[in-house]
Amino acid sequence: MQTRTDLVTDVFRVVGRFRRQLRRSAGRGLESARLSESQSELLFLVGREPGISVSAAAAELGLVPNTASTLVSKLVSNGLLVRTAGETDRRVGRLRLAEPTQQIVDAARATRRALLTEVLGELDHDQIEALTRGLEVLDTMTRILQEGRS
Repeated sequence: MQTRTDLVTDVFRVVGRFRRQLRRSAGRGLESARLSESQSELLFLVGREPGISVSAAAAELGLVPNTASTLVSKLVSNGLLVRTAGETDRRVGRLRLAEPTQQIVDAARATRRALLTEVLGELDHDQIEALTRGLEVLDTMTRILQEGRS
């Protein structure tokens, strides 16, 4: 039987290896911009949810608001991200990607989705069911971690 310590090690090992391998296989899409992982994650989030507020993006990424604001400022100054004032509340910063960035992020997302679809197609029914249950557990763990930070 596996101990909790072994399980902790395995979670870090497997999740980390999966993310690194997916990034290597599909590419990040923004390699030439030399972005940090947090900056890339922010761009992909905004690409998925144009018009998201800075505070909502911070919450989604598990960042404190001032860290998110710093990331946003750097990405805006690099021309990758556009920040505008909210229509109903001018104090709320709304985010969208600059058009060239949106095209790169959309292409990278499509490449990742195609790659994952191909890999999932190689799994059998039992593996897909186990993966689905595992994702539910990871989602629960993520919520527990988020609640613990609040």
